[in-house]
Amino acid sequence: MTDPGDAPGAAPPPSDGAAPPPSDGAAPPPSGGAARPPPDGAGGRLDWLTPSLVSAAVVSAASGMGQFAITAVIGDVARAFGTVDAGTDLTSQIGLQATTLGIALAVIRLASLASLPGSAIADHLGRRRVLLLALVVGLALTGSSAFAPTFWTWVALVALARPWLSTVNAVSGVVAAEETSARYRSWAIGLIAATYGIGSGVISIGRSLLPEGFRPVMLAVFLPLLALPWLARTLVEPPVAARAHLAETAPALPGAVPRPHRRDLARLVAVAAGIAVATGPGFTYVFVYGESILGLARSTMALVVLAAGPVGLVGLLAGRWLSDHVGRRPCVAVGLVGTGLGFAGTYSGAVPLMFVGYLVGILAGGAIGPGLGAAAAEVFPTEVRATVAGWLAAAGVLGAVVGLAGFGILADATGGFGGAARILALVPVVVTLALRRLPETRGWELDGRPPPSPGAVA
Repeated sequence: MTDPGDAPGAAPPPSDGAAPPPSDGAAPPPSGGAARPPPDGAGGRLDWLTPSLVSAAVVSAASGMGQFAITAVIGDVARAFGTVDAGTDLTSQIGLQATTLGIALAVIRLASLASLPGSAIADHLGRRRVLLLALVVGLALTGSSAFAPTFWTWVALVALARPWLSTVNAVSGVVAAEETSARYRSWAIGLIAATYGIGSGVISIGRSLLPEGFRPVMLAVFLPLLALPWLARTLVEPPVAARAHLAETAPALPGAVPRPHRRDLARLVAVAAGIAVATGPGFTYVFVYGESILGLARSTMALVVLAAGPVGLVGLLAGRWLSDHVGRRPCVAVGLVGTGLGFAGTYSGAVPLMFVGYLVGILAGGAIGPGLGAAAAEVFPTEVRATVAGWLAAAGVLGAVVGLAGFGILADATGGFGGAARILALVPVVVTLALRRLPETRGWELDGRPPPSPGAVA
């Protein structure tokens, strides 16, 4: 196992207090904090791929399985606990009222708000401990929903699991950022996003091979727990986030963010919420829409999700290039606009446009990840970095709740999903305005900005 002092991301003793000059012509970070130099490449191009980062990626894949299982089986759950008949209205086609389904999905997403204190605690107790605990509890509760006797029992179980898995998402991204230098940070964050997508794809393909119904799919969520002994051995605390350091510098109140950083936090919160308003219903309803409205087979939908894998990878690579060569903000802006366009196209009413729109949304979502994740890590100091990740996860929850509930209500009011999608697709486009005053951090090392003044924490 790599010695923490030699691992990528370990902070060396400051020399003259100046950060090393960034590569690619990026603007240097403000002075005032010691910055870590990027790896010199002596160990090869994959020097940044530490055992701990690989473990965080596996944890992210497991979380993808747990969370996407809900999306994959929601149509099966509606049919299992509702009534499907030959009628032409939405309720007859999907088994439950769209409003009921939307409220249930909103409740599940809303439960993720509890991930904010979970993520914040990682700034006090350490990344590794929180990550492993959240994974075990989240997968156990999600898998247990296979035995739910009623619709609302199923909703309650997956809602209880959601904050734990959302904490996994937030903290695994923080680990990726802290394990790498500015040169490779976008790659590491892209890896976390890619493995989450792989976990989602495994569930989608598995659903097409397993017996019909939601129960076999939910039982499959238990499988990643078999890797827990290996994860416990290989996942280590990022050197920059050593618990002794965090215990001295983290805010006393979990969830608090120093006053000088609150405006930047508000801007990123707006971006995260805007993305989720579209992706919440856009990705969650796609199985219901494709199978129950357009009449596509389960195997066809599995192929669509399978195609999303390489498309998402292309998006991640494009986002990584944009983030490192053009800037974090342009990368996020392009992804936001693409997300809105993809959402509107997915629910336009035609099968080809559903395929194209869904894949455009996947492409855009992949492109957003490296820029947004890197900016969130670089703008804020180590002692509140996991807390900020929790705030962004909470913002995504609220955005998804608004999107899911609004989508169901608008669909019932208009008699279809198309009009609802076109309205909500405007939201991510509008929130690109929040990026105008966000600092451009391309080339910054972690903690390259001056620390907030003492006593500024609420």
